Amino acid sequence: MQPYSGVWPVAPTPFHDTGELDDDGMRRVLDCMIDQKVDGICILANFSEQFLISDEERFHLMRLSAEHIGGRVPLIVTISHFATPIVVSRAKQAQSLGADIVMMMPPYHGALLKGTPEQTFEQFRAVGEVGIPIMLQDAPLSGVDLPVPLLVRMAQEIEMLKLFKIECAQAAAKLRALIELGGEAIEGPFDGEEGITLLADLDAGATGCMTSAMIPDLIGPVVRDFLAGDESGAAAAYGRILPAINHENRQCGFRAAKAAMVAGGVIKSDFCRHPIPALHPDTREMLLNLLTPLDPLVLRWGL
Repeated sequence: MQPYSGVWPVAPTPFHDTGELDDDGMRRVLDCMIDQKVDGICILANFSEQFLISDEERFHLMRLSAEHIGGRVPLIVTISHFATPIVVSRAKQAQSLGADIVMMMPPYHGALLKGTPEQTFEQFRAVGEVGIPIMLQDAPLSGVDLPVPLLVRMAQEIEMLKLFKIECAQAAAKLRALIELGGEAIEGPFDGEEGITLLADLDAGATGCMTSAMIPDLIGPVVRDFLAGDESGAAAAYGRILPAINHENRQCGFRAAKAAMVAGGVIKSDFCRHPIPALHPDTREMLLNLLTPLDPLVLRWGL
Protein backbone atom coordinates (compact mmCIF):
# COMPACT_ATOMS: atom_id res chain seq x y z
CA MET A 1 0.00 0.00 0.00
CA GLN A 2 1.32 3.44 -0.94
CA PRO A 3 1.39 6.36 1.56
CA TYR A 4 -1.59 8.01 -0.13
CA SER A 5 -4.05 5.17 -0.56
CA GLY A 6 -7.39 3.90 0.63
CA VAL A 7 -10.59 5.85 1.23
CA TRP A 8 -10.40 9.51 2.35
CA PRO A 9 -14.02 10.73 2.51
CA VAL A 10 -15.44 14.24 2.80
CA ALA A 11 -17.11 15.04 6.11
CA PRO A 12 -20.54 16.67 5.86
CA THR A 13 -21.15 19.83 7.89
CA PRO A 14 -24.11 19.31 10.23
CA PHE A 15 -26.42 22.17 11.09
CA HIS A 16 -29.24 22.56 13.59
CA ASP A 17 -32.71 23.02 12.12
CA THR A 18 -32.19 26.75 12.77
CA GLY A 19 -29.24 26.78 10.36
CA GLU A 20 -26.52 27.19 13.00
CA LEU A 21 -23.47 24.94 13.08
CA ASP A 22 -23.94 21.80 15.17
CA ASP A 23 -20.60 21.40 16.95
CA ASP A 24 -21.55 18.22 18.79
CA GLY A 25 -22.91 16.81 15.55
CA MET A 26 -19.62 17.61 13.82
CA ARG A 27 -17.69 15.69 16.46
CA ARG A 28 -20.04 12.74 16.07
CA VAL A 29 -19.60 12.85 12.28
CA LEU A 30 -15.83 12.66 12.68
CA ASP A 31 -16.05 9.82 15.19
CA CYS A 32 -18.43 7.88 12.95
CA MET A 33 -16.08 8.29 9.99
CA ILE A 34 -13.11 7.07 12.01
CA ASP A 35 -15.17 4.07 13.13
CA GLN A 36 -15.88 3.43 9.44
CA LYS A 37 -12.13 2.70 9.08
CA VAL A 38 -11.36 5.63 6.82
CA ASP A 39 -7.74 6.36 5.89
CA GLY A 40 -8.18 10.13 6.12
CA ILE A 41 -10.88 12.80 6.43
CA CYS A 42 -11.46 15.91 4.32
CA ILE A 43 -13.40 18.92 5.63
CA LEU A 44 -14.74 22.13 4.07
CA ALA A 45 -15.03 20.54 0.63
CA ASN A 46 -17.92 20.98 -1.80
CA PHE A 47 -19.63 18.00 -0.16
CA SER A 48 -19.18 19.84 3.14
CA GLU A 49 -21.22 22.74 1.69
CA GLN A 50 -18.15 24.99 1.81
CA PHE A 51 -19.92 27.48 -0.45
CA LEU A 52 -22.53 28.04 2.28
CA ILE A 53 -20.09 28.57 5.17
CA SER A 54 -18.67 31.90 6.35
CA ASP A 55 -14.94 32.55 6.84
CA GLU A 56 -15.45 32.68 10.60
CA GLU A 57 -17.23 29.33 10.52
CA ARG A 58 -14.46 27.87 8.36
CA PHE A 59 -11.83 28.65 10.98
CA HIS A 60 -14.08 27.33 13.74
CA LEU A 61 -14.62 24.03 11.91
CA MET A 62 -10.92 23.67 11.12
CA ARG A 63 -9.98 24.08 14.76
CA LEU A 64 -12.78 21.87 16.05
CA SER A 65 -11.99 19.09 13.57
CA ALA A 66 -8.24 19.16 14.09
CA GLU A 67 -8.62 19.08 17.87
CA HIS A 68 -11.24 16.35 17.88
CA ILE A 69 -9.50 14.08 15.37
CA GLY A 70 -6.31 14.53 17.36
CA GLY A 71 -4.11 12.75 14.84
CA ARG A 72 -6.20 9.56 14.72
CA VAL A 73 -6.29 9.88 10.91
CA PRO A 74 -4.80 12.45 8.53
CA LEU A 75 -6.88 15.62 8.05
CA ILE A 76 -7.32 17.35 4.70
CA VAL A 77 -8.64 20.92 4.70
CA THR A 78 -10.11 22.42 1.52
CA ILE A 79 -8.82 25.95 0.87
CA SER A 80 -10.07 26.79 -2.65
CA HIS A 81 -10.60 30.47 -3.52
CA PHE A 82 -10.13 32.65 -6.58
CA ALA A 83 -7.75 35.03 -4.79
CA THR A 84 -4.26 33.63 -4.31
CA PRO A 85 -3.54 35.61 -1.10
CA ILE A 86 -6.68 34.13 0.47
CA VAL A 87 -5.73 30.60 -0.58
CA VAL A 88 -2.26 31.06 0.89
CA SER A 89 -3.72 32.45 4.11
CA ARG A 90 -6.09 29.50 4.38
CA ALA A 91 -3.20 27.09 3.82
CA LYS A 92 -1.25 28.73 6.64
CA GLN A 93 -4.28 28.56 8.93
CA ALA A 94 -4.78 24.88 8.18
CA GLN A 95 -1.11 24.15 8.75
CA SER A 96 -1.06 26.05 12.05
CA LEU A 97 -4.03 24.05 13.32
CA GLY A 98 -2.40 20.73 12.50
CA ALA A 99 -3.88 19.77 9.13
CA ASP A 100 -1.86 17.20 7.19
CA ILE A 101 -2.89 18.15 3.65
CA VAL A 102 -4.77 20.97 1.92
CA MET A 103 -7.02 20.46 -1.10
CA MET A 104 -7.73 23.13 -3.69
CA MET A 105 -9.36 23.62 -7.06
CA PRO A 106 -7.82 25.92 -9.67
CA PRO A 107 -8.78 29.60 -9.34
CA TYR A 108 -12.28 30.33 -10.64
CA HIS A 109 -15.21 32.56 -9.80
CA GLY A 110 -18.41 31.83 -11.63
CA ALA A 111 -18.70 30.65 -15.21
CA LEU A 112 -16.50 33.24 -16.88
CA LEU A 113 -13.80 34.28 -14.41
CA LYS A 114 -11.18 31.55 -14.51
CA GLY A 115 -7.46 31.40 -14.02
CA THR A 116 -5.23 30.76 -17.02
CA PRO A 117 -2.91 27.74 -16.96
CA GLU A 118 -0.04 29.98 -15.84
CA GLN A 119 -2.15 31.63 -13.13
CA THR A 120 -3.22 28.19 -11.90
CA PHE A 121 0.43 27.12 -11.78
CA GLU A 122 1.37 30.29 -9.90
CA GLN A 123 -1.39 29.87 -7.31
CA PHE A 124 -0.42 26.28 -6.55
CA ARG A 125 3.25 27.25 -6.41
CA ALA A 126 2.43 29.98 -3.87
CA VAL A 127 0.60 27.47 -1.68
CA GLY A 128 3.46 25.01 -2.11
CA GLU A 129 5.78 27.54 -0.50
CA VAL A 130 3.72 27.26 2.71
CA GLY A 131 5.19 23.80 3.12
CA ILE A 132 2.11 21.59 3.48
CA PRO A 133 1.21 18.76 1.05
CA ILE A 134 -1.38 19.70 -1.56
CA MET A 135 -4.15 17.70 -3.23
CA LEU A 136 -5.27 19.19 -6.54
CA GLN A 137 -9.00 18.83 -7.16
CA ASP A 138 -9.84 18.50 -10.84
CA ALA A 139 -13.59 19.05 -10.56
CA PRO A 140 -16.22 19.96 -13.16
CA LEU A 141 -17.54 22.59 -10.73
CA SER A 142 -14.62 24.89 -11.48
CA GLY A 143 -15.10 24.71 -15.23
CA VAL A 144 -11.32 25.07 -15.60
CA ASP A 145 -9.61 22.75 -18.08
CA LEU A 146 -6.53 21.15 -16.55
CA PRO A 147 -4.72 19.27 -19.32
CA VAL A 148 -2.39 16.45 -18.36
CA PRO A 149 0.82 18.22 -19.47
CA LEU A 150 -0.01 21.14 -17.15
CA LEU A 151 -0.67 18.80 -14.21
CA VAL A 152 2.57 16.94 -14.85
CA ARG A 153 4.54 20.19 -15.01
CA MET A 154 2.97 21.27 -11.73
CA ALA A 155 3.75 17.92 -10.09
CA GLN A 156 7.35 18.04 -11.25
CA GLU A 157 8.02 21.67 -10.33
CA ILE A 158 5.93 22.11 -7.15
CA GLU A 159 7.42 19.83 -4.52
CA MET A 160 4.41 19.91 -2.18
CA LEU A 161 1.86 19.01 -4.87
CA LYS A 162 1.50 15.33 -4.06
CA LEU A 163 -2.08 14.23 -4.70
CA PHE A 164 -4.50 14.54 -7.62
CA LYS A 165 -8.22 14.03 -7.15
CA ILE A 166 -9.56 13.48 -10.66
CA GLU A 167 -13.33 13.76 -10.99
CA CYS A 168 -13.74 15.20 -14.48
CA ALA A 169 -15.42 13.33 -17.34
CA GLN A 170 -13.47 10.26 -18.49
CA ALA A 171 -11.50 10.31 -15.24
CA ALA A 172 -9.92 6.91 -15.83
CA ALA A 173 -8.39 7.97 -19.14
CA LYS A 174 -7.00 11.13 -17.55
CA LEU A 175 -5.60 9.23 -14.56
CA ARG A 176 -3.92 6.72 -16.85
CA ALA A 177 -2.31 9.45 -18.93
CA LEU A 178 -1.32 11.45 -15.84
CA ILE A 179 0.42 8.48 -14.24
CA GLU A 180 2.11 7.45 -17.48
CA LEU A 181 3.47 10.92 -18.20
CA GLY A 182 4.12 12.03 -14.62
CA GLY A 183 5.61 8.85 -13.19
CA GLU A 184 6.85 9.12 -9.61
CA ALA A 185 5.84 12.80 -9.40
CA ILE A 186 2.20 11.65 -9.18
CA GLU A 187 2.35 10.33 -5.62
CA GLY A 188 -1.37 10.13 -4.87
CA PRO A 189 -3.66 9.64 -7.91
CA PHE A 190 -7.21 9.60 -6.52
CA ASP A 191 -10.69 8.82 -7.76
CA GLY A 192 -13.41 11.35 -6.95
CA GLU A 193 -17.19 11.82 -7.31
CA GLU A 194 -18.40 9.47 -4.56
CA GLY A 195 -16.77 6.47 -6.25
CA ILE A 196 -19.17 6.38 -9.20
CA THR A 197 -16.20 5.52 -11.49
CA LEU A 198 -14.10 3.85 -8.78
CA LEU A 199 -13.39 0.49 -10.41
CA ALA A 200 -12.34 2.04 -13.72
CA ASP A 201 -10.17 4.57 -11.90
CA LEU A 202 -8.46 1.88 -9.82
CA ASP A 203 -7.79 -0.04 -13.01
CA ALA A 204 -6.22 3.13 -14.44
CA GLY A 205 -3.82 3.35 -11.49
CA ALA A 206 -5.64 5.28 -8.77
CA THR A 207 -4.35 4.42 -5.30
CA GLY A 208 -7.21 5.93 -3.35
CA CYS A 209 -10.56 7.65 -3.50
CA MET A 210 -12.34 10.59 -1.95
CA THR A 211 -16.00 9.76 -1.55
CA SER A 212 -18.74 11.07 0.69
CA ALA A 213 -19.03 9.89 4.28
CA MET A 214 -22.07 7.74 3.51
CA ILE A 215 -20.56 4.23 3.16
CA PRO A 216 -16.74 4.45 3.30
CA ASP A 217 -16.72 1.26 5.38
CA LEU A 218 -18.06 -0.56 2.30
CA ILE A 219 -15.95 1.32 -0.24
CA GLY A 220 -12.68 0.84 1.63
CA PRO A 221 -12.59 -2.94 1.05
CA VAL A 222 -13.05 -2.40 -2.70
CA VAL A 223 -9.95 -0.23 -2.80
CA ARG A 224 -7.89 -2.46 -0.55
CA ASP A 225 -8.85 -5.67 -2.37
CA PHE A 226 -8.07 -4.17 -5.76
CA LEU A 227 -4.69 -2.82 -4.66
CA ALA A 228 -3.88 -6.21 -3.12
CA GLY A 229 -4.49 -7.90 -6.46
CA ASP A 230 -7.96 -9.33 -5.80
CA GLU A 231 -9.68 -7.65 -8.73
CA SER A 232 -12.58 -10.11 -8.89
CA GLY A 233 -13.30 -9.67 -5.19
CA ALA A 234 -13.16 -5.90 -5.58
CA ALA A 235 -15.53 -6.04 -8.54
CA ALA A 236 -18.03 -8.17 -6.64
CA ALA A 237 -17.97 -5.86 -3.62
CA TYR A 238 -18.29 -2.81 -5.85
CA GLY A 239 -21.23 -4.29 -7.77
CA ARG A 240 -23.09 -4.80 -4.50
CA ILE A 241 -22.86 -1.17 -3.43
CA LEU A 242 -23.05 0.52 -6.84
CA PRO A 243 -26.85 1.09 -6.86
CA ALA A 244 -26.55 3.11 -3.64
CA ILE A 245 -23.54 5.03 -4.98
CA ASN A 246 -25.41 5.75 -8.20
CA HIS A 247 -28.45 7.04 -6.32
CA GLU A 248 -26.26 9.25 -4.18
CA ASN A 249 -24.32 10.62 -7.13
CA ARG A 250 -27.22 11.19 -9.52
CA GLN A 251 -30.13 11.98 -7.22
CA CYS A 252 -28.94 13.23 -3.82
CA GLY A 253 -25.46 14.72 -3.90
CA PHE A 254 -24.06 15.78 -0.52
CA ARG A 255 -27.50 15.46 1.07
CA ALA A 256 -27.23 11.64 0.99
CA ALA A 257 -24.62 11.33 3.74
CA LYS A 258 -26.63 13.61 6.00
CA ALA A 259 -29.83 11.65 5.39
CA ALA A 260 -28.07 8.41 6.24
CA MET A 261 -26.50 9.93 9.35
CA VAL A 262 -29.87 11.15 10.61
CA ALA A 263 -31.37 7.70 10.02
CA GLY A 264 -28.51 6.13 11.96
CA GLY A 265 -28.58 8.57 14.87
CA VAL A 266 -25.22 10.18 14.07
CA ILE A 267 -26.68 13.67 13.73
CA LYS A 268 -30.05 15.14 14.60
CA SER A 269 -30.77 17.16 11.45
CA ASP A 270 -30.03 16.94 7.74
CA PHE A 271 -30.74 20.66 7.31
CA CYS A 272 -29.03 22.36 4.35
CA ARG A 273 -28.78 26.11 4.10
CA HIS A 274 -30.82 28.00 1.50
CA PRO A 275 -30.82 27.89 -1.48
CA ILE A 276 -30.18 24.14 -1.22
CA PRO A 277 -33.55 22.34 -1.10
CA ALA A 278 -34.27 19.42 1.19
CA LEU A 279 -34.32 15.95 -0.30
CA HIS A 280 -37.71 14.89 -1.61
CA PRO A 281 -39.16 12.28 0.80
CA ASP A 282 -39.39 9.69 -1.99
CA THR A 283 -35.74 10.25 -2.95
CA ARG A 284 -34.72 9.85 0.69
CA GLU A 285 -36.82 6.69 1.04
CA MET A 286 -35.22 5.09 -1.99
CA LEU A 287 -31.78 5.96 -0.68
CA LEU A 288 -32.48 4.27 2.64
CA ASN A 289 -34.08 1.29 0.91
CA LEU A 290 -30.90 0.83 -1.13
CA LEU A 291 -28.65 1.25 1.92
CA THR A 292 -30.49 -0.92 4.45
CA PRO A 293 -29.67 -4.35 2.91
CA LEU A 294 -25.99 -3.33 2.80
CA ASP A 295 -25.96 -2.81 6.59
CA PRO A 296 -23.46 0.08 6.59
CA LEU A 297 -22.20 1.31 9.93
CA VAL A 298 -23.74 4.73 9.37
CA LEU A 299 -27.27 3.32 9.75
CA ARG A 300 -26.57 1.84 13.20
CA TRP A 301 -23.71 3.91 14.63
CA GLY A 302 -25.81 6.14 16.86
CA LEU A 303 -28.73 3.84 17.64
